[in-house]
This record gives sequence, structure tokens and C-alpha cells, in this order.
Amino acid sequence: MTLSAPPPIPRASGSLPVLGHAVHLMRDNLGFIASLRAAYGPLVEITLQPGTRTVVVQDPALIRTMLIELGPSLDKGRFFEKMGQLLGDSVVTAAGQTHVRKRRQLQPAFTHNEIAGYVDIMREEASGATDGWRPGQALDVREAMVKLSLDMLAKTVFSGSLDERTFRRLRRDLSVVMNGVGSRVMLPDWAERLPLPVNRRFDRARAAVRATIDTAVGELQASGRDTGDMLSLLLRAQDEETGQPLTSHQISSEILTLAVAGTETTASVLSWALYELARRPDVEERVLGELDEVLGGKAVTFEDLPRLPFLNRVITETLRLHHTGWLVTRRTVTETRLGRWTLPPGTELAYCQHALHRDPELFPDPSAFIPDRWLDSSPPPGFLPFGAGKHKCIGDRFALTELVTALATILRRIRLTLSPGQVVEPVARATVRPRRLVMTVQPRNG
Repeated sequence: MTLSAPPPIPRASGSLPVLGHAVHLMRDNLGFIASLRAAYGPLVEITLQPGTRTVVVQDPALIRTMLIELGPSLDKGRFFEKMGQLLGDSVVTAAGQTHVRKRRQLQPAFTHNEIAGYVDIMREEASGATDGWRPGQALDVREAMVKLSLDMLAKTVFSGSLDERTFRRLRRDLSVVMNGVGSRVMLPDWAERLPLPVNRRFDRARAAVRATIDTAVGELQASGRDTGDMLSLLLRAQDEETGQPLTSHQISSEILTLAVAGTETTASVLSWALYELARRPDVEERVLGELDEVLGGKAVTFEDLPRLPFLNRVITETLRLHHTGWLVTRRTVTETRLGRWTLPPGTELAYCQHALHRDPELFPDPSAFIPDRWLDSSPPPGFLPFGAGKHKCIGDRFALTELVTALATILRRIRLTLSPGQVVEPVARATVRPRRLVMTVQPRNG
């Protein structure tokens, strides 16, 4: 019996000469990607730049095949390649055996015991943030969550390695890098070479971050101290190929990438969770009841995190409905079989977690915020909050710990309310984040 040939991969309509589909992506990238899912089959081809073939993978089974079965044989693609050019080689941007080696180097910083030690820092930063919010204040929630997320990450990395003045300067420079990298990744290479103020500001901030980390590394090496933070762990890591410690440049590349990848995503998820809880007082009340029952009058600790199942379901549902990833890429190195299709080398592959998690065939009533849909412990194969396979996010447990700790701390101290009828739209930049989310601060006991 002869198997029929697979149908040709359709090309998305609306491609323009030279520009391809760039205009659609600049105008409404989330809407454009969602329209592909509605109009085409498991694979659809789009044009992001001349001469490059990009195939968007839309079938959940094929996405898992791409990530798990084909993962070791694929490059990470343009998005991660550009991230590497901007921030340096790191576990996030590397592929193949280089990724495996870097992952082993960083793994000690994300063990159960190390993450348990970070919770106190995370809780203190969340408490400090809410102390600065005034009753009746109109709070830009996303900006507040970016600040909190960056402070939580930077304090866990540098808790014992930097004085307060240096830490504040590093925090400011990291913020500039984080805000600039998203647009740079999506723009053509020549755009970052233009003598524009925004480019000069980004380059200065990136150089300043590296200089600060270089100094911290040199001082720690000279002193021989173990400060108990992530920087000390990275200093103990060795390059498997050379047996030598990581250089300060390698360490700063890892920290830069962790700051950009971790802070932006955590801030967006926290913002969306607070938005949904404000819209659903019944859900918020259940969270508060659980916190009171489990914690009583004490602050949240690492041991408490698994004892908060409903809050964890709220976070899982936020990761589904408001996933921060809108275009994740890979690239074929050799001729590659994906399902019924054979793809030539150099084909860019992409998938959209945000669209995948809103597929009605996978998630009934996909636009509704329903934490109890996760009472079943077996998530569908299309749920990929941290990716899958060998390139699954190394910081997934760290991120979930941040999210639970921050929300458990904020919600018991502060109530955030929306204006009547306020609807917040998503916008996709480096991550899918709220376009503008302003909420009113009220004390929880008021």
C-alpha cells in the first residue's frame, strides 16, 4: 500500500514584497498568529524576512514532536540567536551539546535546597514593595511587578555580593537592558547599528552591567568568600571542556539572560494574575481563605508552597490564559521529518504558546478564567507553560516559587481594584503583557 503524499504546506495570505508578513506582525502580532490557527492546518508558512522560510507549527502533537523528539537535532532559531548576539552565549540561547553543558553548569543554582533558600529573599522583596504603595494610589501594576521581579532576581543572585549603592545601579542598568532587548530581537540587524539615543542607552547599560559583574566576580575570587547567593554558585561552576571556572564574561552572559528572560515573564504573569483576581472576587476570596487556613498569622515559607493547591491552580490557569510566549523558534540543521512533512535544512520553525493555550479543542471555554479546570492532575498535551524536552526552561521551579511567594505576600496585605468596566488588552513585545494595567491600592484590612 502506497502512502499518499502530504499536502503542500500552505502559505499565509497577505505577504508583501520585501516586507513579507512583517506589517501584520507589527500591526497586531497576536491577532495575526491567532488568525493562522483559525484559518490553516497543522503547518502554515509565513515570511518574516526575505530569503527565510518560517513554518508555524500549530498541531499540539507536532509541537511536542518538535520540542522533545527533534529538539536535540535543531538549532534554536532566529529569536534565540539574536538574544545570544545581544546578551552573550547562555543556557537560554545555546543549542545542542553546548546547551547540555551549560545546563549542567547552572543546575546547582536551581536545586530544591537552593530555591528553598531564596524564598525568604523573595518574600522580603514583596513585602517591601507593598510597603511603598499608598492607599488610594493608582498603581501601574505591570511596572510595579517588573520592579519587584527584577529586585527578587537580583537579590537572589547578588544578595551577599554587592553593597546597596552598587545594587541600585545594577538594578537600573538591568532595567534598561531588559526593556530594550525585546524590540532589538524583532528588528533587523542593521537597526541596532543606527546612532540613535535608544541604541546608545542600551549599549551603555549592557556594558555597565558587565562591568559591575566583572568587579563582583573579581572581588569574590580575591576574598575566597562564599556569600551564599547565586553568584557564588556560578563562581564554583566549571567549564566541562576546559575544567576551568567560568569567566566573568560567561557569568555576566548567564545573569543578563536570566534577568531578561526571567524578570519579564514573571512580571507579566504576576500582573495578569492580579488582574484576574480583581475581576473575580469569588476566586480571590477562595485564595484568601486558603492562605488564612494554611498560614494563619505567619509569613509564607518554602514548606508552605505545596500546601496552597488553589493558589497554585490560579497560577496554572494564568499561565494558560495569559501565557507570555507568543513566538518560540527552532531551526532545522539537516533535512527533518515532522509528521508527514519533510523540511529542508535552514527552515525556521515557530509555535505560539499563547494561541495554543487558547485552543477550544484543548481547553473548553478557553477565554474564561477557571482555576478548577486543573483539578485533574493530567494536563492536556498542548499545555506547555515552560516548554518541553531538553530545552525546557531551567528556571521553571524558581519561577513558580517566585509567583506563589509574591502573590501569597501581596494578597494578604493589599487589595487591588479595577475601575468599573475596565478591560485590559494584551500586547506582545518580548512577552505577552498587559498593554496598560492601572489598579487602585487599598489596604486589605480597610
